[in-house]
Amino acid sequence: MRVVVGISGGVDSSVAAYLLKQQGHDVIGLFMINWNEEDGQCTAEEDYEDVKRVCTKIGIPYFSVNYAKEYYERVFQYFLDEYKAGRTPNPDVLCNREIKFGPFLEKARQLGADMIATGHYAKTYVKDGKTYLAKASDLSKDQSYFLNQLSQTQLSSVLFPLADIEKKEVREIAKKLDLSTAEKKDSTGICFIGERNFRKFLKQYLPAQPGNICTLDGKVVGRHEGLMYYTIGQRRGLSLGGTQDGSGERWFVIKKDLKNNILYVNHGECDELFSNGLYADTFNWIPELPKEETFDCFAKFRYRQPDQKVRVTILDKTKIKVDFYEKQRAITEGQFVVLYQEDGTCLGGGIIDKKY
Repeated sequence: MRVVVGISGGVDSSVAAYLLKQQGHDVIGLFMINWNEEDGQCTAEEDYEDVKRVCTKIGIPYFSVNYAKEYYERVFQYFLDEYKAGRTPNPDVLCNREIKFGPFLEKARQLGADMIATGHYAKTYVKDGKTYLAKASDLSKDQSYFLNQLSQTQLSSVLFPLADIEKKEVREIAKKLDLSTAEKKDSTGICFIGERNFRKFLKQYLPAQPGNICTLDGKVVGRHEGLMYYTIGQRRGLSLGGTQDGSGERWFVIKKDLKNNILYVNHGECDELFSNGLYADTFNWIPELPKEETFDCFAKFRYRQPDQKVRVTILDKTKIKVDFYEKQRAITEGQFVVLYQEDGTCLGGGIIDKKY
C-alpha cells in the first residue's frame, strides 16, 4: 500500500514514517510549508533539512509543498477574526481540518497514495462501515482533541502509526536509528508564532487598543495593552503590582467587555471565573449525529485537562448545550469543547460560543 506521510522534521513524524516502511508499505514523505516568513523566525528551512536527513536515512523519497496561501486564507484569517471579536481561537484545530487533512490529502492522492499518515498520537477504528476517532494509548500525549473537526472522508484516509506507542519509545527508536530528530525538542504553542513574543507578533496584524483594567465593582486599577492580549483566567502579565487588600492573592482576568474596551480582574479566583455550562456551535459529530437528544459523556474544554463529566443537549445538527456536573474554571469563548465516551472514543467537537 502506498502511504504518504506528513513529515514535519520532528521526531514523531520521523518515527511514523520509519514504522510504516518497516510494515512493508511504499512510503513517501511530504513536507508542508504553511507559513512564509521574512524575518528568519520560521524554522521551515531547518526542519526541511531534518526531513531530508531522516528520509535519506530510512530510505524513502520526499517532496515539499507550499500551502502558505491556503493557510493564510483558511486558518490565519480566522485566527485574526476571532481575536478581533474578543475571543481566543485555537488555530491548530482548524489547521488539521483545512490543511493537513485538506490540500495535503489531495496532493497525496496525486502521488498515488492509498492512505496518508501523520505523527499524531491518536487512534481510529472502523465499526459498521464508519470510522471512529479515539484517544491514543499514551494518554499524556494524546492529540485527538486537535482532530475533533475531521470529517469521515478525512478520518477514513489516515493512519496513525503512533497510536499504541509511548513517546519514550518513539525517542528510543529514533536514537537506535541515529535519526537527526531523535533529541529534537517538541514544538509548542501556535505554529506560526513559535518562540516569539505573542503580543509583538499580533501587533503586526491587529492594531492594539489600550483601555482600562477594572475590578468587578468598576474601580480602575490599571491599563491594558489591548483586550486581544488577554484570556480568561490569566494571572501573568497584568502589570498590576501587589494587592491593596493585603490578602496576598494574585489578580486574575475574569471577563472582557469588548464594547467598552474594559478588562475586568479580581483578587483571587471568584465565583465569576467559574461556569455551570456552555453553548457550542459549528459542532462536528464523529462519526454522525447521535440519536439521543440528551446524554451524558465526558468533555475537555482545553487540551491539557482531565475529562469532565457533562450532560449534553443537542439543539440542532451543529449546536449543543453542555451542562457541567461540577463548575468549570475559565471557560473561554473561541476555544473548542471536545466530547468523549468513557472508553476514549471521541464524539466530536465544536467552538465554545457562550458560557453561563
